[in-house]
Amino acid sequence: MTNIVGKPLPRIDAFGKVTGETLYGGDLSMPGMLHMKILFAHRPHARVVSIDTSRAEALMGVFGVYTSKDVPVNEYGLQWNDQPVLCGPGSRYGEDHAYSTAEEKGRDIVRFVGDQVAVVVAETEALAAQARDLIEVTYEDLPLVTDPEAAMQPGATLVHPEIGPTNICVHDKIRKGDVEAGFAQAEVIVEGEYRVPVQEHAYLQPEAGLAHIDDEGRVVVLAAGQWTHTDQKQIAHALDLHIDQVRVVYPAIGGAFGGREDMSVQIVLALAALKLKRPVKIVWSRQESMFGHGKRHPMVIQARWGATKGGKLVAAENTFIADAGAYMYTTNKVLGNSTITQTGPYFIPNVKADVYGVYTNNLPGAAFRGFGAPQAAFMAESQMNKLAEALGLDPVEFRMRNLISEDLTLDVGTPPPGPVSIGQVITAAAKTAKERYSVEAFTPTTVHGQPSTVRSWGFAAGFKNIGFSFGYKENCWSRVEIHGDGEIEDVVVYSASAEVGQGNHTVLAQMAAEVTGVTLDRVHMVTMDTLNMGNAGSASASRLTFMSGNAVKGASERAFEKWQAEERPAIAEYTYLAPETTPMDKETGYSMPNFAYAYAAQAVEVEVDTETGQVRLVRVISADDVGKAINPAQVEGQIEGGVVQAQGYAIQENFITRDGYVLTDMLSTYLIPTIWDIPESVDSVVVEVPDERGPWGAKGVGELPYLPLAPAIAHAIRNATGVWISEIPFTPERVLKALGRI
Repeated sequence: MTNIVGKPLPRIDAFGKVTGETLYGGDLSMPGMLHMKILFAHRPHARVVSIDTSRAEALMGVFGVYTSKDVPVNEYGLQWNDQPVLCGPGSRYGEDHAYSTAEEKGRDIVRFVGDQVAVVVAETEALAAQARDLIEVTYEDLPLVTDPEAAMQPGATLVHPEIGPTNICVHDKIRKGDVEAGFAQAEVIVEGEYRVPVQEHAYLQPEAGLAHIDDEGRVVVLAAGQWTHTDQKQIAHALDLHIDQVRVVYPAIGGAFGGREDMSVQIVLALAALKLKRPVKIVWSRQESMFGHGKRHPMVIQARWGATKGGKLVAAENTFIADAGAYMYTTNKVLGNSTITQTGPYFIPNVKADVYGVYTNNLPGAAFRGFGAPQAAFMAESQMNKLAEALGLDPVEFRMRNLISEDLTLDVGTPPPGPVSIGQVITAAAKTAKERYSVEAFTPTTVHGQPSTVRSWGFAAGFKNIGFSFGYKENCWSRVEIHGDGEIEDVVVYSASAEVGQGNHTVLAQMAAEVTGVTLDRVHMVTMDTLNMGNAGSASASRLTFMSGNAVKGASERAFEKWQAEERPAIAEYTYLAPETTPMDKETGYSMPNFAYAYAAQAVEVEVDTETGQVRLVRVISADDVGKAINPAQVEGQIEGGVVQAQGYAIQENFITRDGYVLTDMLSTYLIPTIWDIPESVDSVVVEVPDERGPWGAKGVGELPYLPLAPAIAHAIRNATGVWISEIPFTPERVLKALGRI
């Protein structure tokens, strides 16, 4: 053994990325390559009556113009096929499909501004854009549905009349204990309404890719994603191809955060490459990326919680209304996570909750780091801080009196799988705040020389599942080959897992090196390809260190056993099967939804200028239980990155839509944190409580540091100014309104 696991080694992809040798989707090029542009709907709800492409087709240098009638099976979706590839009349569905016309399935209707209507392929990008603008589309505008609360009401215009009689697409319920009896025991009751916003993923690399036909006649799609095999499945379905006729390969991926779970350019690229037998490339503009793809779900949350004077929680009643936008994407799964986490990492004996997802003509709600848990945590942790204040208790002490444990039940009626480390991370965060910054109490202080500026600390915690939930048969495949004669010369690791910037391939290489006893430079990764690789699952749910780590560890151990038995080369495959989970009961929510959880707690210092309303995040202490830090430097990077992204969500990022149109569709109007905005310090407190099922005890960290930040900032603002603000982002206008200044 080489003791490589647990060391902060440099990332194996670092050199290529910093030197520019690594190619991203927008860097790809092939001989004879053509360029694509997409005609977006640019209207939120309308029927496509007709499309005239004649002027575009007549333009010299245009090789193809494609509309709905050119897509063999005009539908796709990560979970079910509720979205057209191209919206318009004349859609087809294949011989065995239950629908035969666009009108029967509503494929002639655009449901948000980013729906795609036509694609143009030409010699140059500029020529493709010129031809796209020559396409004439006749629309019949339909009534708008943009307010999810109104969209729930009987008689509201249906976004998907072909699916059902209501816009409510998700309704999760929790019925645990007797909530009315619980409130009867409560001596303090706190109610609140919380509003959490849309958030743009803002990954550095916009949607981009290239498709071509290989020597075997397969269509090969090179575009960033998070799950190669589901991308392959969706492309094959829409183009009516056998799965083996489609190969998906990921080039370098410039960030994902959940935003690449759903398709964008892949199907239309493959369609054009098949039609023209030429390589075809597309790169979206930043503006196209911001209106053409899904965002974090905005929600309105009503909460009523009760506790005894002794500081014990006794009842909670919550209602969530989430804007699903135009298509399902992952709304049902996101809201499932909101349902699980809506009482926080605490034991509450009596809980009633209704969690709704509602179709509208807004941008689709999509997966985003935390996956429903940040929205729930903002409510739950704010309720905890308000109750602590009402009871006259220290917020840390109040939490410690109500912690969930392996002997107590979550809101779904079953205890969490161990180890449950919420107490350790809360203690670690509070202790670090006291020892490093002398935080004895959450009281305000003034800033020297700035009479209008006050500072204070806030506190919050959170938890999040590791891996897929609700009965999904969670699994992950890997193959390892050991080459050499007398000694090991080369270890080749095959894994389709996506490297989206989080460092997964580096930790997998460390694991393989640890098992086989070689140095890291002798491990070679073959990744992110559907060809001759089994399914690794998605780069989501903080799952890849746990899942792909177990798969690589298992394959490495099997291959090394063969090597020691003198087998040359030594080759082994391994599919890791995670412990089983169960779906929620439709009426009560009862379930064992996850096989592992990770826990986090944060103490934050915030500065508020009471004259301008400006909020500044000064410092953050983030204690995160990762089980085992396979690469501690990468863990710290994930904590720091998660904090900054959550800071944008809480303070700066204000995504504005009106009547279905995006008003903040550029980074000049939608402001994300820069180096001038980040905290003075982020203290990463890495807590390691090993999970015996994880590789070397590891769990995951990708989403954890995001979860507590917004409610911790809200708590700090309260402690500094005396006002609670229950809607994010904490813009200057919102702060000044709360202070009564405007």
